[in-house]
Amino acid sequence: MNIKSLITTGIIALMPQMIMAQGNSSFSQYKAKRQHKFDNYKEQRRKEFEEYRRKRNEEFASFIRNKWGNFASKPVTPKPKDETVPPIVIPKDNIPPINPNPKPISFEDVTPAPKPKPQPEPIKPIEEVPITTVQPSVSFRFFGTTDKARFDKKNCIRLSSLKENSIADAWLAMSEETYTNLIHDCLSLRKKYELCDWAYLMMLRNVAETIYGKTTNEAVLLTAYLYCQSGYQMRLTIDGQKLCLLIASRHHIFEKPYYEIDGAKYYPFLHDGESMNNRVQICTASFPKEKSMSLLVPAAQKFAINYNGERLIKSERYPNVAATVKINQNLMSFYNTYPTSMLDNNIMTRWAMYANTPLALDVAKQLYPQLKPLISGKTQLDAVNILLNWVQTGFMYEYDDKVWGGDRAFFAEESLYYPYCDCEDRTILFTRLVRDLLGLKCILIFYPGHLAAAVCFTNSVDGDYIQLNGRKYIVSDPTYIGAPVGLTMPNMDNQLAKVILLQ
Repeated sequence: MNIKSLITTGIIALMPQMIMAQGNSSFSQYKAKRQHKFDNYKEQRRKEFEEYRRKRNEEFASFIRNKWGNFASKPVTPKPKDETVPPIVIPKDNIPPINPNPKPISFEDVTPAPKPKPQPEPIKPIEEVPITTVQPSVSFRFFGTTDKARFDKKNCIRLSSLKENSIADAWLAMSEETYTNLIHDCLSLRKKYELCDWAYLMMLRNVAETIYGKTTNEAVLLTAYLYCQSGYQMRLTIDGQKLCLLIASRHHIFEKPYYEIDGAKYYPFLHDGESMNNRVQICTASFPKEKSMSLLVPAAQKFAINYNGERLIKSERYPNVAATVKINQNLMSFYNTYPTSMLDNNIMTRWAMYANTPLALDVAKQLYPQLKPLISGKTQLDAVNILLNWVQTGFMYEYDDKVWGGDRAFFAEESLYYPYCDCEDRTILFTRLVRDLLGLKCILIFYPGHLAAAVCFTNSVDGDYIQLNGRKYIVSDPTYIGAPVGLTMPNMDNQLAKVILLQ
């Protein structure tokens, strides 16, 4: 074969690779072009969002300069005080028989389960600002959880005074792009840790105080700014030489003074030990699409884990029914800040808020694998009786007044943590276990001074019951110690019973 033939043969052999290379090059160019076009579109959209938000903040700042009024706080609403019903213990050898033909228990009314609403959102999505170099960040802690958010402290502002113009100027400075990634990161952390509104507000304060120092006016203003830009309804108030944040709440919070503005209730967001004067100056300006906060906890909060000791909880009737559990100290710290409240002026909603809060993921991973085998293969009635006796006899009963100096309801994990609990705490824990482990519907039954539960079985079960929406809920009382499913604690006045629905 001559040179010409060799060259021709080589070219023919290389043609597919050349065509492929050319194709790959063309595709890469096309892809790069499309990516460039998308990046330009994304940047244009970001700038439009930022411009829209900037204009709204300019309008809000102009209101800060002028729109203030003098308001007096409304009186504190104390927690309702019920009579106290002591627990009753049934001797093991003297359990009353279950009535096989009971009449349905009468009751006064039914409180529907509070339904979570979507969390507030910014008026426009907060798109992160592209940074060509590494942007400084601030590390902070909230409830034992360490994280960070992007912010360069050289962009810190200082309030020259608490005059309206000074506050408005500082608000405008915070609305520049230098604070955008800080808001973006805070919202991302809300999603990462599945923070409820209260936990998110607490986190924002820790962020602001990491930047500006605890209880400084600048920290209060930054907390207010981040909270407002996240979509929440708030107001600023001047109390002498102190700037304070007022938060609008869907819930009526007990034992907290509040200010009523345009029909909404605003509560001071203060540190423990801080207080405000009765009459203060409040900026009444509203921000577009603002929404009041909710005190519901619709998802398990994902704080960092910090265990301290392990607890063994055993049933008296079923000696093999025992479980050990460790509780996250950081979650307990969060619950200690949680305000007691009600929705729609109905105190019954309070217990539903606690009872509907999901069990912490780490607690469920510890507890449920221990309890599930103990009820596996049992009838629904036997399984519920096992869980009922575990709660009845595994915990020490004590009155809230003696332990806490006043009424305090527990989230389920708190009963697993603290050495004492009362009727409402046991009922909240018991209904959480039955719903999670057996998938059975539960309701709460409130008598004056006492909270019990009832379970909806999918098969026929004898005993005292409530008929509701075509379903039978069999009474199951965690404080009628030793009583099986179907027995109502003596001396309960069913004419005054109230039903609280659970999710």
